[in-house]
Amino acid sequence: MMEKLEREIRESKVSELMNRHFAASSIPKGIHCFSLRLTDEYSSNAYARRQLPSPELLPVLSNNSYHHFVLSTDNILAASVVVTSVVRSSLEPEKVVFHVITDKKTYAGMHSWFALNPVASIIVEVKGIHQFDWLTRENVPVLEAIESHHDFRNYYHGNHIAGANLSNTTPQSFASKLQARSPKYISLLNHLRIYLPELFPDLDKVVFLDDDVVIQRDLSPLWEIDLQGKVNGAIETCKGEDEWVMSKYFKNYFNFSHPLIAKHLDPDECAWAYGMNIFDLRAWRKTNIRETYHFWLKENLKSNLTMWKLGTLPPALIAFKGRVHPIDPSWHMLGLGYQRKTNIENVKRAAVIHYNGQSKPWLEIGFDHLRPFWTKYVNYSNDFVRNCHILES
Repeated sequence: MMEKLEREIRESKVSELMNRHFAASSIPKGIHCFSLRLTDEYSSNAYARRQLPSPELLPVLSNNSYHHFVLSTDNILAASVVVTSVVRSSLEPEKVVFHVITDKKTYAGMHSWFALNPVASIIVEVKGIHQFDWLTRENVPVLEAIESHHDFRNYYHGNHIAGANLSNTTPQSFASKLQARSPKYISLLNHLRIYLPELFPDLDKVVFLDDDVVIQRDLSPLWEIDLQGKVNGAIETCKGEDEWVMSKYFKNYFNFSHPLIAKHLDPDECAWAYGMNIFDLRAWRKTNIRETYHFWLKENLKSNLTMWKLGTLPPALIAFKGRVHPIDPSWHMLGLGYQRKTNIENVKRAAVIHYNGQSKPWLEIGFDHLRPFWTKYVNYSNDFVRNCHILES
């Protein structure tokens, strides 16, 4: 009887996790409406199509005396929150330049938003992937292969329960596996950061932000950090107060029973986080990081995904190996998208808070007590936001 009860509880929990996974992977009706209306505005309103930035400001896009941020996303509302939160937190917003990169289908709507809603003092550039001459099939053949490869597509879009041994899987482990199977991991937008030196050939340093972060403190000191010849300034994720969120080593991401992984990597090496990274592009251009990234993606593809399963971080952990400079953890707080017990006082103190995980603040499955840190940067008086009934806490 007890065994049957435990099985029923486990199956119920797995069912709940599957529902959350599908909710996290879908586009809320309000955000879909928001994107469609802005895209339509681009077609009908000349002001929504105006050049960004204006012609006299174009030289600033390659001026290294400014603080350059890069954001790659197809979520217009999330992009607006990231940009707005940077501006409100900045002590010198007039020195901020934002390079927003999106896909072809979102470009018109993204451009409309920033053209119609200029952010005071800062400069915003919006570009579609299709507008970068460097992003050709010859330069990104591995990613094209990933997007079309049957096993990859089936892994990220197929039946997530088939073949799973649920009797030997804890709900927490199953949740981690589901998170790893988000379709975003085979999107070029998600891999785009590995091409930053080529996409921005005139820039020396950039801060790359994920679209599920909120900035709460001035980030200009990041440009003053001495990376000591390293390429990537990032927080380490193997030590910290929250033992669930901050307990990530290479063994959490890789299959060390695979001979290539066992030969080249140390299971106890500390991992680091994507989401808020300071990249020294000058130092990066002297390395083979991109080639290493491509090599290991190909090897994992040839091995039928037996080296790792979790998205874009594992190949980056290998490619940036020995080239990461740890920065103070107060710069970047993780886990707001999956750790319900996140310490609110720590959230208030963090420079950047990151809703990594399924429970994004723009989704109904987002955590109610953590959502206000994000919604405070949404302009609910805006006609597009109001008319699409965007979720408000």
